[in-house]
Amino acid sequence: MSSGALASGALVGVSRLGALAAALVVVGALPWLSGRDPALTVLRARSEEQVATPEALASVREDLGLAPTAGGQLLRWASGVARGDLGDSWVSGRPVLPDVISGLAVSLTLMGFAIAVAAVVAAALVAPALRAAVRGDSRRSGGAAAALLTSLPEFLLATALLVVLAVQLRWLPPYGWEGPQHAVLPALALGLPAGGLLGRLLSDAVSSAAAEPWAATWATAGTTRARLAGGLLLRAVPGVAPQVGMVLVGLAGGAVAVERIFAVPGIGRTSLGAAGAQDAPLLQGCVLALLVVGVACGAGAALLRRLVLGRALRTAGLSVAEPEAAHGWGARTVPVVCAVLLVGTTVAGLLRDPYAPEHSRLAPPSLALPLGADASGRDLLARVGHGAASTIGTAVLVCALAAAVGIAAGLLPRLSTGPVEVANAAPPVLAGLVTAAVLGPSSLGAAVAVLAVSWAPLAAHTAALVTEARAQPHVRVMPLLGVGRARLLLVHVLPDVLPPVLRHAALRLPGVALALASLGFLGLGPQPPAPGWGLVLAEGMPYVERAPWAVLAPAASLVALSVLAVTLSSLGGSSTGGASAGSLRRWRRTPATSPALSSGNDASSSQGSALAGPVGSEASTTEPTSQLPSSTATPPQVETRP
Repeated sequence: MSSGALASGALVGVSRLGALAAALVVVGALPWLSGRDPALTVLRARSEEQVATPEALASVREDLGLAPTAGGQLLRWASGVARGDLGDSWVSGRPVLPDVISGLAVSLTLMGFAIAVAAVVAAALVAPALRAAVRGDSRRSGGAAAALLTSLPEFLLATALLVVLAVQLRWLPPYGWEGPQHAVLPALALGLPAGGLLGRLLSDAVSSAAAEPWAATWATAGTTRARLAGGLLLRAVPGVAPQVGMVLVGLAGGAVAVERIFAVPGIGRTSLGAAGAQDAPLLQGCVLALLVVGVACGAGAALLRRLVLGRALRTAGLSVAEPEAAHGWGARTVPVVCAVLLVGTTVAGLLRDPYAPEHSRLAPPSLALPLGADASGRDLLARVGHGAASTIGTAVLVCALAAAVGIAAGLLPRLSTGPVEVANAAPPVLAGLVTAAVLGPSSLGAAVAVLAVSWAPLAAHTAALVTEARAQPHVRVMPLLGVGRARLLLVHVLPDVLPPVLRHAALRLPGVALALASLGFLGLGPQPPAPGWGLVLAEGMPYVERAPWAVLAPAASLVALSVLAVTLSSLGGSSTGGASAGSLRRWRRTPATSPALSSGNDASSSQGSALAGPVGSEASTTEPTSQLPSSTATPPQVETRP
């Protein structure tokens, strides 16, 4: 191995260790990051009338085991974690570790049920595509069902299942965790969207693999349909494997909302309770557990990809894929209809007052109140319209900042490897818990939380395109002509990379808005009386039986936004698939050892669901093998969440 490769590997290793250390420092310093003395916070929680004298604060610190400084507390917490001691709860006084372990066990059990549901749904969705591919039929089916399932956010689907199956039909228990029957609704809420996403990706990957030369050769040679189907699946799995990690991370994040809705005593509900009670030690333990789960999911997906590819991954070349964009009137009519509905609702609502309680409580829809009134007598159309403006406006700002940060980080792929992997392992709700502990629940805190994780996919996209560009002969010769590294990046590489990354950022706008709404639903975003979409939905939940319109109005808006997000990501696959027209079409091959795309950095090569159709990595072997067919195309990637 050359010295340059060793230096590159060392730099990537340092980046990963540094990012992991920074994440642990943030978790360990949570009690102090808010700028408030933890001892004063606990003293005020115990008694608002007690004077905060130095003696009283010292007594609280002694009772809680608090160090007088942030650095001392961080060292004390880190040493405790190394010994398996996460401290004692500030509220109950009990050790934190048993509560974290019990909550994590419940959440992992729920995720297991959800994975089973997702596997069944994905198999049902990929079966028609696999059957058509084996028979030589190029038509694809099941796309509408997959798109519908994928477009439903977990917290919104959980609300619908609770209302219909538990409250109205009374088929299943609505709350608790006392037996297998209590896991059905939460598992469906988590597993249906995940299965829809995986089924859609696998269907596209199988159809793309069926169009490759090796599939026709196998069919001509008389290969049995069962063996051909197995080869197609084996070819499809490597491109989708990184998505599996992102789906699992999404399950961990979605479980927080689902556990709250169904009162499941998992790690998500425990963390929300700790954040609300300002119980820093318990919140630290929950955040640490969620982060470990996210990292494990990403590592498991990378291991799955390596196991499937085997030796082919190490010898594979990489080429630029030309993802197939969606076609047909339905693919273009659906987003137009959703956009018109959202714009119409927003414009109509902005003309009304969202704060004045001028109507009867929970008044039904009428000519004067097209969407009815909420529990305080406020116009729901006004609140939904103003909520759309605030949510989407914040999402635009977050996407712009994420693009700026992502492009800057992507220009230095080796240094950004660790932060990108850590950010991808953290669902938005995890970042929301941290920012709520630091800044308090607010619109600003929700925006910061979503920004903290949404820049990573754009950085990975930038890094992939930069690596692709720098590997080309006309760029590699520039240093020999006296062109410096900074000028090479800014003048000769960045202009070709910038357009597709900005388009990618624009396509992520609906998903970012959904993430903001989900944080608002959990109480980690805007606070009353702000008219945020998630908050309006959460306020209507207690009255869903007697006044379903209190939930229907914000839920319909979120569904329209979700469908728009999924459809736009599919339509935009080819637009984000390369840099400027002509430039990336000239760049057909990249060395397999390029740092942003090689097997050593799976988080940067495919980024799970993060690339939404940009440069795809593929495994095309130079040596024929019966285990893995060679290929020249990569199935398009689909992204629905930030």
